[in-house]
Amino acid sequence: MWSPFARVTVVAVLALSSSVTNGFSLQRSSSASSCTLLRAASSASSTRFCRAKELIKELVEDSKCFSSESGAKAFGEACATDIVYEDCYEPQPIVGQLDVTNHMLDKVAQRQGRGDVRLDKISDGDMACGFAWTWISGNEEGLRGTTFIQLNDAGKIQYVREIPEPLYKPGNLTLELLRAVTADAEPKPPKEYEQQTPTVANEVAKYLFLEVQGSSVDESMRMFDDKIKYRDFNYEEILSGLEEVRGFIADFSFPGIEFRPERFDDGVDSTCFTWEVVLEGAPDTIKGISFYELSPESRKIVYVRDVPESAIKPPILGKLARQSRPGLGVFQGVPKGSRPGGM
Repeated sequence: MWSPFARVTVVAVLALSSSVTNGFSLQRSSSASSCTLLRAASSASSTRFCRAKELIKELVEDSKCFSSESGAKAFGEACATDIVYEDCYEPQPIVGQLDVTNHMLDKVAQRQGRGDVRLDKISDGDMACGFAWTWISGNEEGLRGTTFIQLNDAGKIQYVREIPEPLYKPGNLTLELLRAVTADAEPKPPKEYEQQTPTVANEVAKYLFLEVQGSSVDESMRMFDDKIKYRDFNYEEILSGLEEVRGFIADFSFPGIEFRPERFDDGVDSTCFTWEVVLEGAPDTIKGISFYELSPESRKIVYVRDVPESAIKPPILGKLARQSRPGLGVFQGVPKGSRPGGM
């Protein structure tokens, strides 16, 4: 029997384990030359019209859907009647066009006319996309997060998952607890895979999660560029370079953790996808979102942003911060522009 405290503890541990999200091995081989693949990927991205990306840019940047009533209503009008909006700050998803419109209007009202939401990065998806964002107010910037959206065949928003960063970042404090919880997990035989070298962003993500998860760390590292910047919101500091990322991945490579991908966008140069973490022996899972960006030269991952949901909703610190500083969503902002790309 799991006590409420144990359940919350395990879910918090799962949030920390999101670090591994991008870190379990991958492989495949390709008959085409790397130059041909790079040219094909570049050509595809330059000629595509990305409906999801363009819609979000219009709603967030032009209509100001997170900071103006007219923008919030425009967002509602862009939604399908049966939309599901998983705002992971809230205890339950918001379902239906009317309720989502009212939810967006509530978001605007809670800001009390202070500040805006900056679009930091957006994947080049057509039927789905994701975007990294930051709250800004005056000369400061504050809360960061990631949102994933998916369109239906009519081009209406049918699904949203939004996760803000946790204000308390436990870092490695829960690593030993995570290992203790999974101590009885039996090692599984390494998964067999055919090595490949995908050069399209969403295919890289699928390769990492669907083909070779749980196999070779060496193969997973083959997908990362030398200049990789890796932001996992369980940690205060950014991981920079292959050595730091490899160590990070290796630390979390032990039995008992499974990352179950849920939805992928169709981005070419960058991609966003949703997932849940399953911890063997634990009754709960934790939801998350990842954003990958590829280097235009190497077509390897050069930027990562991982964000897990909070175990408690709304998170206590997050709620207090939004009440005290509604334009920033954090207790202490930083100078605007001091975190390029929302890093």
